[in-house]
Amino acid sequence: MIMEDISELSTEKRNMRTMKLDEMTPYQIISIMNEEDHNVVEAVHQALPQIEKTIQWTTQSLQSGGRILYIGAGTSGRIGILDAVECPPTFGVSYNMVVGVIAGGQEAFVKAKEGAEDDPELGKKDLQAHQLTAKDVVIGLAASGRTPYVIGALRYARELGSKTVAISNNKEAPISAEADLAIELLTGPEVLTGSTRLKAGTAEKMVLNMISTASMVGIGKVYENLMVDVRQSNEKLVIRSENIVMEAVGCTREEARKNLKEVDGKTKLAITKMLLGCDAVTAGESLKQAGGKVKAAISKQAALQTIG
Repeated sequence: MIMEDISELSTEKRNMRTMKLDEMTPYQIISIMNEEDHNVVEAVHQALPQIEKTIQWTTQSLQSGGRILYIGAGTSGRIGILDAVECPPTFGVSYNMVVGVIAGGQEAFVKAKEGAEDDPELGKKDLQAHQLTAKDVVIGLAASGRTPYVIGALRYARELGSKTVAISNNKEAPISAEADLAIELLTGPEVLTGSTRLKAGTAEKMVLNMISTASMVGIGKVYENLMVDVRQSNEKLVIRSENIVMEAVGCTREEARKNLKEVDGKTKLAITKMLLGCDAVTAGESLKQAGGKVKAAISKQAALQTIG
């Protein structure tokens, strides 16, 4: 079934609206691309219940010391890596918490490795190399929904006891049957026939944005709508950290800078310290008891003061 004719897949069919793509002006091309992208938003909307369930699993996994592993080939693999590598600077997590795995290895991110996606055993081996455990959640991505590499990875993950999710762009995709949960994003024929880096890839990226962001909210990496665990890894992020403290606390830049310096640049700790009016050690302990959530730490402290 995996190797059958792919011409019947919706992602491989010709788009009747773009049969004269080669005769269109640049403006006509981008206008119809923009119109077709509206289908992406609707496809993601239709899958929100499945995306919500995925986030429940990923949040629970991260809270228990597990990881999120995206695995795919080609465009889908690259999209997984893109989402994964943005998590450490945005949320202050390790590079091992959200991992992107691509058929053919990291070199395949910039240079396609033909044939790597056709080996299901390679998908299994790549997860073994990342020391997959039952605590982890594996999210397989394949626009076609039938990539052997992804199927092999999902089968191994299920055997191991990991939660598995399949993300594809075709109805009743083979990978859907290989996972505990299927997210089928029915974006339809591409503007350029078979070029799934377009609508299909955009839909996948939107879903991964949701999964990683909501999961990080769930484990306390966000206060209000501020990325309070951002790492001060460059000048821009140093300023952003100061701005976040100013927004959260309502203080001057000088006060934000002073408090950040006292806690070695840890944005969330500086905010908690200032909001509670306590020292860094007490603030840190309050955060620990609150599971790393600023609002919970403040509420708990307020409740204790009321009792006292």
